[in-house]
Amino acid sequence: MKFNNKVLFFILCIFALVFIAGGCSPSSSQPAAAEQVIRYNIGAEPATLDPALSTGMTEQTVANALLEGLVRLDKDGLPSPGVAESWETSPDCRTYTFNLRECYWSNGELLTADDFVYSWLRLLSPETASPYAYQLFYLVNGQEYNSGEVKDPASVGVRAEGKDRLVVTLKDPVPYFLSLTAFPALFPVPESAVSEDPDGWTLTPAGFTGNGPFKLASWEHNKQIVLEKNDRYWDRENVKLEKLVITLVADSNTELAMFENGQIDIAETPPYREMERLAESGELKVSPDLSNEYYMFNTKVKPFDQVLVRRALSLAIDRESLVTNLTKSGERAAYAFVPPGVEGPAPDQDFRSLGERLTGGFNPGEARKLLAEAGFPEGRGFPVIQLLLDDNQNHKAVAEAITGMWQEHLGIQSKIIEQEYRVYLSTMFAKDYQVARVGWIADYNDPMTFLDMWVTGNDNNLADWENAEYDRLIGAAAGEVDRAVRNGLMFEAERILMDQLPVVPVYYYTNPYLERDTVKGVIHPSFAIFAEFKWAYVE
Repeated sequence: MKFNNKVLFFILCIFALVFIAGGCSPSSSQPAAAEQVIRYNIGAEPATLDPALSTGMTEQTVANALLEGLVRLDKDGLPSPGVAESWETSPDCRTYTFNLRECYWSNGELLTADDFVYSWLRLLSPETASPYAYQLFYLVNGQEYNSGEVKDPASVGVRAEGKDRLVVTLKDPVPYFLSLTAFPALFPVPESAVSEDPDGWTLTPAGFTGNGPFKLASWEHNKQIVLEKNDRYWDRENVKLEKLVITLVADSNTELAMFENGQIDIAETPPYREMERLAESGELKVSPDLSNEYYMFNTKVKPFDQVLVRRALSLAIDRESLVTNLTKSGERAAYAFVPPGVEGPAPDQDFRSLGERLTGGFNPGEARKLLAEAGFPEGRGFPVIQLLLDDNQNHKAVAEAITGMWQEHLGIQSKIIEQEYRVYLSTMFAKDYQVARVGWIADYNDPMTFLDMWVTGNDNNLADWENAEYDRLIGAAAGEVDRAVRNGLMFEAERILMDQLPVVPVYYYTNPYLERDTVKGVIHPSFAIFAEFKWAYVE
């Protein structure tokens, strides 16, 4: 409804007279402003808050609140100015020049271009042993510096021109490079804090120095992390939230009870068994996700070194039953590795338009035939599968369903090994497992984020799989400028991945969560992190 201006003016005058005559104060006539505190359960304790060493969504979500890269992704997942207030790209798209704004670390020190040079070289350094070092292999001499072939850091394609200009030189054009600079692994870290305590600088408020919208106020390990607004953040005027209390409860049933009892405002992982009830009540919110659930084989461990075994186990999984009868949050059965929605060969096409099904669906008869060919007729002689997963009830529910299918259709028994999140990650990175349940969410919106990690020797290739033709195709795609040709190369590589099945896709995720109606401005991105709190507030 639109008020007439004269009538509105008259009403305002009368109100002003009454207000003055009554001697009322604003505090007695207006409702109290909402306390700007959000209580958010993220799940398991983060393994680390060092962006160079983090691998999981838990770590990266917290790091995204405490630190900021050259750009920050907006509500549409597009790069917006972060530490860099502007940038230019050379005509050949190989050189980026970032113009840094005046901004400060939370300890009051000026953040400079040299901080990015230090942080990116640290990410690449073999001494750091970062699982995400390969994200900077796009830089001139980035991979060579990581391998030790190149010793001189000045020869790597990142340099400072004064305090406020960062120049980045790529080997080849990378269409998603700007978005990649918003990924936590590429965040700046303070050299002084890291040098003083390399192993513990992120563990306490006294040691942690950041440049993001929030600062670390406290960390009660395995209980909660408290973040407070960073008054030295360059865009602090647009940060409304005063405090973010992050609880560390891995049990999804406990998390749900906390939400329903008013102890938290956002529940990140509602239990599968409650999805229907929560959806019917209108409490369940679901956002899209560029991610997948998959089972990974250690290809150096018998009998999982046999492709026939891996194919048999894949064909014995009834994916449609899982998403219809168990997960119930809009997930889709996966018959390829890259999920729908990832950018593809043309602006109006996603990658899956090139082909939906690259691996076979539920076919227990064919699975038994392949298992027999591998030397295990009716499952006889097959060892008990040791299935590794983290201590998440939803992951366990899926694991129980899948191992039940393997027992029913192949005669194979399994033992589920649950480990606390940090221990689970360590076990996988040590490659001390047979089969592991894993989830992967895109680091950026491009098929490469799901494919380049399976190249021989990649630190995230925890299947320890090797395939020379796959490596060649991914290498060719990395240097290809033509979008359609590049996507075609990646699709052919994915065909090989799904033929050899070092990883078996199970379903494509959605992002179901619970959030109070008074919570506003939280972004639930489809990739990289669970939630973005910079623009969050309480109404």
